[in-house]
Amino acid sequence: MWLFSRKGPSGFSACSTAEEVTRGIDGTGLTAIVTASVIAGASSGIGTETARILALRGVHVVMGVRDMSAGRKVKEAIIQEIPTAKIDSMELDLSSTASVKNFALEFNSTGLPLNLLINNAGIMATPFKLSQDKIELQFATNHVGHFLLTNLLLEAMKKTARESSKEGRIVNVSSRRHQFSYREGIRFDKINDQSGYNSLSAYGQSKLANVLHATELARRLKEEGVEITANSLHPGAIVTNLFRHHSFVSGLVGVLGKYVCKNVQQGAATTCYVALHPQVKGMSGKYFADCNLAEAISQANDTELAKKLWDFSLSLVNQCTHTS
Repeated sequence: MWLFSRKGPSGFSACSTAEEVTRGIDGTGLTAIVTASVIAGASSGIGTETARILALRGVHVVMGVRDMSAGRKVKEAIIQEIPTAKIDSMELDLSSTASVKNFALEFNSTGLPLNLLINNAGIMATPFKLSQDKIELQFATNHVGHFLLTNLLLEAMKKTARESSKEGRIVNVSSRRHQFSYREGIRFDKINDQSGYNSLSAYGQSKLANVLHATELARRLKEEGVEITANSLHPGAIVTNLFRHHSFVSGLVGVLGKYVCKNVQQGAATTCYVALHPQVKGMSGKYFADCNLAEAISQANDTELAKKLWDFSLSLVNQCTHTS
């Protein structure tokens, strides 16, 4: 990774770690939700590292995890390292709108403030499969689940921003793969169509949706005059278990990873930077990589496409509500 050590305007680079980019920042009094892909027996991912670093900086962290047993182990490990950490885990399956609604209802009932929402968890390049709600699994998990979660938590974030006079921040963890969606960007008429399905293109589509979601959300929040920002980011190529559905790629990453990929500490850096750093204050609708502003593809900045995706996502969520 030494090849990528050149620092950008922020003073950080691809080699910077989450601990380095948040050094000296006091997050005491802030509450964050981090959606994390915590899998039993797997090495910790960037969601876990993000939660650890936020807790290290004094933030009260609520992890949304599918596997509660694994979530408890992560919580115990963080508290063992950081005895003062405020960290909880709650069950959340992003591929299920019912689970997302239950999570939001449970969190909202706690009365906790909400300053930061880190939409991090995701799956990558899975074989074709439909979710419980009959939506293509990657689109359902990576986009629709986070879209619904954000909508259900937005009032809590607005209330917190008003009462605390502190800027709220919504962070969508996207990917550089958003550049490699299907040709039309979002296949609105073929979301659940198995014919022509390509696992990597479908992943790219879901990641493009993450950027478009942040773009449209930022526009709406600005129009409303709410002190909440919405941004998206590429965490970098990271050695994690995301490649488990592609044995050849997984093997290649295992061999070459330490030379061209980030470790988990570096992979969580941009998320933590966008969530906590003062340099990002007031910035909204932006796309980041390596803890610096970066350029997303033109489709990601298409306001009409972003609005169309918003309406399409609402219709999907409403359909799920009526059929559940």
